[in-house]
This record gives sequence, structure tokens and C-alpha cells, in this order.
Amino acid sequence: MCGIFGAVATAGFFDGVECERFSALTNLVRYRGPDDGDCLALNLANPGYAEENRYDLFLGHRRLSILDLSTAGRQPMGDGCGHWIIFNGEIFNYVELRRELEAKGHKFVTGTDTEVILHVYSEYGESGFDKLNGMWAFAIADVPRKRVVLSRDRFSIKPLYLLSTDHRLYFASEIKQLLPLLPRLEPNAEVMSAFLLQGLVDHNQHTFFRGITKLPPKTNLTVCLQTGQRREEQYWDYDDSAVAPKVAGEVFRELLLDSIRIRLRSDVKVGVLLSGGLDSSTIAVACQELTNGNIETYSIISHWQQYSEEKFIDALAATGLPNVKIVFTPDDVLEDLEATIKQHDEPFGGLSVLAQNKLFRTVRQVTDATVLLSGQGGDEVLLGYLKFFFFYIRTLIKSHQYAHALSEIAQSLLRRTVVTQFSVGEAKRYIKRSDWRGRPVFIRKHVPEPIWNCAEMRSRQISDIDHYSVPALARYEDRNSMNYSLEIRLPFLDHRLVNFLVNLPAELKIRNGWTKHILRENLPELPAAIRWRREKQGFITPEESWLKHEFADLIRARFQKSVLSQLGYLNEMAFLAHYERFRHGNHIAASEISRALIAETWARRFFG
Repeated sequence: MCGIFGAVATAGFFDGVECERFSALTNLVRYRGPDDGDCLALNLANPGYAEENRYDLFLGHRRLSILDLSTAGRQPMGDGCGHWIIFNGEIFNYVELRRELEAKGHKFVTGTDTEVILHVYSEYGESGFDKLNGMWAFAIADVPRKRVVLSRDRFSIKPLYLLSTDHRLYFASEIKQLLPLLPRLEPNAEVMSAFLLQGLVDHNQHTFFRGITKLPPKTNLTVCLQTGQRREEQYWDYDDSAVAPKVAGEVFRELLLDSIRIRLRSDVKVGVLLSGGLDSSTIAVACQELTNGNIETYSIISHWQQYSEEKFIDALAATGLPNVKIVFTPDDVLEDLEATIKQHDEPFGGLSVLAQNKLFRTVRQVTDATVLLSGQGGDEVLLGYLKFFFFYIRTLIKSHQYAHALSEIAQSLLRRTVVTQFSVGEAKRYIKRSDWRGRPVFIRKHVPEPIWNCAEMRSRQISDIDHYSVPALARYEDRNSMNYSLEIRLPFLDHRLVNFLVNLPAELKIRNGWTKHILRENLPELPAAIRWRREKQGFITPEESWLKHEFADLIRARFQKSVLSQLGYLNEMAFLAHYERFRHGNHIAASEISRALIAETWARRFFG
């Protein structure tokens, strides 16, 4: 895991002053790669002639050493054949790919996955990137063909931001590296409105800053320096392969365990983030088996018992799994809100992001782990969110399977699972309506994203993976972890497993009132208290109580002179009235208030 920065001139050249500036922008994210760093200026228009005062490509890199800790892994890395790479991420099947390439005559001089990518490109071109199993954002300079190829992983795990101005293309791991290059700092009104009204973030290629975009997932961008032409091409997509239901459980278990196995490959210490939920517990138990007990776990807990997952964490610890607990309090939110927004560059969806930030900070302070496995993505691929249950019932009713729908509802009530956890405030997000509650609080017109659509479960699941859920969660985890030089790996987002699960019939994932049924059924190693736990809690904080009490003075003060109001996004007096209604009930979701507070704090930082 690392930080990258690059600049491409499709007409003219960069000079020495810009080289110094680009080096500084590379080092601006030194925390992403504290172990090493380097940069390279190339002249692709005239190969063999490059100097700091005349070049058309700059590549900068900060390295967090994970595989082959020697200086042989330094980037930008060349292959001796005119190809150079800067790479942020990890390729987990690099061992298998290296064997395949060696059989074709390729020679390797390092033990890195970075070198494997270069040889994959040399052998197969950019179409070979679909062979990669991992998370990545990289740029390859192809000097002989006078072009640059950018690529991003399938599920938006690793960031790659773009800025295009006057025959110049800049790309970077974080927005803050591109902000100084913007001709004008301007908020993106459409993105802010979608965030305030619908809680959406990272659902498309746009950012909160007009002019800065993201390379879409599962996409390559090729820039030809001879013609200036840019071409985006998708290198991977879901297929419709399926297996027989009778062997689905066995196939699922094999895919999941293999995903975890290859994500344990590392030359530095690996640990597991343990929330006490089903997904992280599954990863922890599997790692315990795969490492013969040589694995440590890290958890965040709350003194508020109704929000604490501690009893489930303790159930796993009782099996002999080492665990480090970190306590999260309201004071942490007040202390960390400004700093976390500075780190993220953009607003985020709730206060749980701050709890996660503290978890990573503490892991860095009290342990020597550098790589952490996380359960992120499990809810999306296994239909774990409460909304999926209701979408499923809706599809059953649409297809006239009334008895099946009634049976699922009845069994959920009987087992006190999904139906008993229904929340009116949160559910309203997924109900189509012509006018949006919140006006005149939010005064800017907004064409809503149809997040309530669910023609069938497969397409709805893919929408969450590609747009509405995974990209935002991956961004939060990337910024929080990399701020403390930690690498996060997500076994549930192995593309083999994801493709298998989106094609699995919904009735194998939601069954007898249980979500994630295929996981519960096929992981008998899990303690029963976790395997068949009823409530879906997630990475949660006492957000509603904090917003109503501890943060009341802060919220009132912030919105007396609101920057969001000055920018035309909300009516500050109407918002304060809305907030008072929230404090006294009225089925207003706490997330509405926390989003506004976070957005206001962001607006004050960049536009106040």
C-alpha cells in the first residue's frame, strides 16, 4: 500500500519548477508510504532525452513496504524494456502469476507483486489486468509505445483521482494532492445535494470538488502522447456463471477460505479487525486456523452497553483468539472531527468513521501490525443489510410468491431477526416519493438517485457493490488506515467470491428469516452466539444520543452562521428547527443530522 502522484503532458512539456512542485505533492502523502520514496521524469515524445527541465511524464511514489522489504522494491520500478510503474495496492495472487510467467520465460529480480504487474503487462498488455486478484491503482509508462496506462481495481478499494486541465492530466492517491493544481476551488453542488438529501457519497466518478473526478472501478485509462487521445476501457465485468444449489455451500466455503489465505501473504505482521459481527468473526476464525493461532485481533467498544459488541468479541476471545480492545467516547468525536475531515478531503457518512479512525490510530500506537484484514464488503455480497430483506420480500410479492414472502416475514418475527429491527427514519431513504422531506431545510433542487429501485436482487446487489455502498466504505477505510500507514485487506471483495455470490439465488442468502444464510450454514467453527446472532448492528456508535445531548451546543453554534447556508445548500434557521424536532422525536434519522454537521465542518474548512 502506497501513495502515488503523476502528471502527463499531451502537448508541450513540464519544466524544473513543476518537477519540484510535483515532488512536493508526492510527499504530501508521505504517511501512505513512510518507508521509501522516489520520482522519475520521462520524455515519452523523445525517448532517451529526459531532464528535469523538459519532460512530458512525471511519476512519484511513496512506499509502504509489505512484500520484499529491501530497496529492490523501490518505485518507480522499471523492467529494463521501457516500462515503468507506480503502484498503490496489493496483488494477492502474485505468486501464482509469477509461476505462470516464469513458465513463459520471464525472469524476476525482486520478490514484489509490483514486478509481477510489469511482466503481466509485458506479456498480455492491459487486457491482462483481469488476471489480477487484488486491490490497486497504478500507472504504467510504456515508453516504446509513447503512452501511459492507468488502472483501478474492480471494486473501488484503492483510490485514483484525476484532474484534467489544458493538455495536462494529473492523477493521485488523494484529493489534497490535486487541490493546488485546480484553477479555481469550487464545490460540486450536485454531489453535495445528493449527500445531504440521500446520504450518497462516492456513488459516481464525481467528487465534492468540481473538476476533480475518479477513475471508475474495473477500468483502464490509456493516454497516447502522440495523438493526445484518451481511451477508457473496462477490463472486467460480472458474468452469469452459476453452480448447482446442492454444492453452493461447499464452493462458497472454498472460495472464502482461499480468499483469506492469499490475503495473509505478507512480509510484515498481519492482524484482523474484529467488530463482533458475523463477517469479521468469520475472518478471525479462519485466520486462526490458517495461521495455527498466530493472529491478533483489534476491536473498538463502547461503554454504552446497548451499542457494545463486547459480548460477541469476548465469545471469540474465549476460544483463545488474542484481542486488543479500544474504548470510544464522545470526547473522541469532538477531538477528531476536524482532523478526520482534513484527512478525508471530503465529507463522510457518519460518526462511526471517527470511531474507525481511533481504532486505526490505536492499532498503530500499541501494536506492530502493518496489515489488517477487514470484513468490509460482507454485507453487500451476502445480502446482510436490513434493506436487502425488504427488497427480497418486495421481489417475492412482485413475482406473486405470496406464501414465500409471508413465510419469511413470519420466521423473521418468530426468530426476532430482521423485521424486529425495522427503523422508520432509515427506511424512508428507500421509499420513492415525489417531494423530499427536509425542504425547506435543504433548499437546493436535487434530482434524486433512484436508490429504491430493485427490479431483481442481482442487479440491486451489484448497484450496492459498484455504487451505493462499497465505494464509500472503501474510501473511509483507505483514508483512516493510510493516515497511520496501515494496509487494509478485504477478503469478501475477492472478485471470484463476489461474482459467485451475486449469481447465487437470493433464497440461499436470505432464508428462514435469516440474512447471510449461506455463511451461517457453512462456517460451523463460529461460536453459536455469533453464528446465529439475531441483531444486525455493524460498526456502530451511540450517534443519536450524542447528537441530541453532547453535541447540541456545537450544532446550534455551527448553524447560527452556516457556510452551507451561504453556499445555498440549506436554510440555517429551518435546519435548526429541524434539529429541535429531531431532539424530541419525529422519526428523523440521526444520520440526517450527522451528515449536515459533517458537511458544515467540511465547508468551513475549504470555503469558510
